[in-house]
Amino acid sequence: MLNLILIVVLICLLTIGLVFLIDRFLPQKIKPFLVILFGLLSIFLGYKIYKSINAPIEFKKVRKERFTQVINKLKDIRDSQEAYKVVNGKYANDFNSLVKFIDTGSYTITQQRDSSFMRFDRTYGIELQKDTIVIDTLGFVKVKDSLFKNSDRYTTMMNVPYAQNNEKFDLKADIIDKSGYKAAVFEAKVKKDVVLYDQPEDLLARENAHQSVEEVNGTEIKVGSLTDVSTNGNWPPIYDRKDN
Repeated sequence: MLNLILIVVLICLLTIGLVFLIDRFLPQKIKPFLVILFGLLSIFLGYKIYKSINAPIEFKKVRKERFTQVINKLKDIRDSQEAYKVVNGKYANDFNSLVKFIDTGSYTITQQRDSSFMRFDRTYGIELQKDTIVIDTLGFVKVKDSLFKNSDRYTTMMNVPYAQNNEKFDLKADIIDKSGYKAAVFEAKVKKDVVLYDQPEDLLARENAHQSVEEVNGTEIKVGSLTDVSTNGNWPPIYDRKDN
């Protein structure tokens, strides 16, 4: 903003100086043409100043709109992956497997209750009561109905919103070792450049360099991790509000 103020002041001083020189040293018949020229130049400079002020505002508006759509898709991917893991014990490594699972998969509804039974104890020669837990199967619920109800948006959750060349989210799954424990992990991501492909290069470069709790940090928008046991996204809480 300081640079912009300095530029405006410099232009004003330069304009005053040129007007003074024209009025004092140039012939009268040339002055009308110079007035028109300076008028056009003023319009051009005014437009450039307006653009320099308005561009960051428009960029923030476009970024919020596009990031919201991208993050909503990443949330759908995360929900689908978590359901896949509940049933299969691991995450899907590709979208074909994930979509097929949502189409055909089901949750098992169970009920856990305490119970007991009598068992003969050879040591004491008597029957003793043993406590146990009984798990009853109550029924099944389709994954599609549970996660998406009447929507079929899961069939296109791999497509990146606003992508110029129909890019897909990059999806990977793995099993990693964490302190001797084998843990299933996944990661879905897309580069910001893909989503903001038509935005000014200087503003996009600044966006990719963000390191703030109020911004989507780094060069990518992603959920999950291939190095940590986490299903979190790298976006700030503002994108989790219900009005987004």
